[in-house]
Amino acid sequence: MLPIVKLEAVARRFRELEHLLCSPEVLADHAKLQKLNKERTDLEPVVAQFARLNDVERRIAEDREVLGDPELGELARAELPELEAERETIANELELLLLPKDPNDAKNTIVEIRSGEGGEEAALFAADVFRMIVRYAETKRWKVEILSVSEASAGGYKEVIALVTGQDVYSNLRYEGGVHRVQRVPATEAQGRIHTSTATVAVLPEADDVDVQIDDKDLDISIAASGGPGGQGVNTTNSAVQIRHIPTGIIVKCQDERSQLKNKAKALKVLKSRLLDIERKRQEEALSAERRTMVGSAERSQKIRTYNYPQNRVTDHRIGLTMHKLDRIMDGDIDELIAALRTHRQAELLKQGGAEARPAEFE
Repeated sequence: MLPIVKLEAVARRFRELEHLLCSPEVLADHAKLQKLNKERTDLEPVVAQFARLNDVERRIAEDREVLGDPELGELARAELPELEAERETIANELELLLLPKDPNDAKNTIVEIRSGEGGEEAALFAADVFRMIVRYAETKRWKVEILSVSEASAGGYKEVIALVTGQDVYSNLRYEGGVHRVQRVPATEAQGRIHTSTATVAVLPEADDVDVQIDDKDLDISIAASGGPGGQGVNTTNSAVQIRHIPTGIIVKCQDERSQLKNKAKALKVLKSRLLDIERKRQEEALSAERRTMVGSAERSQKIRTYNYPQNRVTDHRIGLTMHKLDRIMDGDIDELIAALRTHRQAELLKQGGAEARPAEFE
């Protein structure tokens, strides 16, 4: 059952915003103009669908009124099933639009990829997973900035941390968090045996200054010479920065830049996002066990996906979806996977009664 009273309140607020956005007082205040314009943009899809619903309801009522009319009754009877089906479709779309939004969805995202079980092959696979995400980001016109990288001796990455910026980054990449497993014949395998290796992916919404406050006395900052390929300038300056957050014991190191200040800024960015992630998980602990297991929890211990190279197969274990286009997926074509995961998550939210927990603007 749709909350009609709340939908009417949203429509009233939308009309009020349109009036406010034309007022000289708001037009003169850039910050207020931006805030109100964003609110209007967020409400517009709901208001448009509600208007469609009201129009269809009106037409259904008109058809029912003339069912006994000798001239118009037959036409009304033919039109009613189509209108009733349209009403159901619109109502379903409104339910999804009214689901509570994750405040992190629009945020930029820090992606941390680490090699797991499998030695050198795991490091190579970690690099493949990173490339997949980078190629996907390119299709979305997002920017990827490497914050920290630790290369393995035989190639690939022991660890790579990157900041992905753009529109709705976290709402899409959130589904990549977890353990990725690969089944393939490593290049170093002489007898052609299939090995299983893993890489872990952590997807953290970038923390704003207002999200996480860090006291300087809680930080232990140390400086050292950056490590890297011999002979390069990165080796000759004391620019590597390591930050330990004393209350949690989290350690972040950054050495990619020659500038000590830039490395410190990058390390702090990663630290803040990790602290925000800890707080998010603490809040999740207060939820029911069923809600905690919902798709999108992004627990690092969760094996989310298997990439089987001999069969050109990718299986997402969270929703039991198997696709035989591994080559395209590893090249960044993961839109279909993400769409299926998002649909499943929306269905779970609806099942959990998520449509009853409205965002503030729907109250």
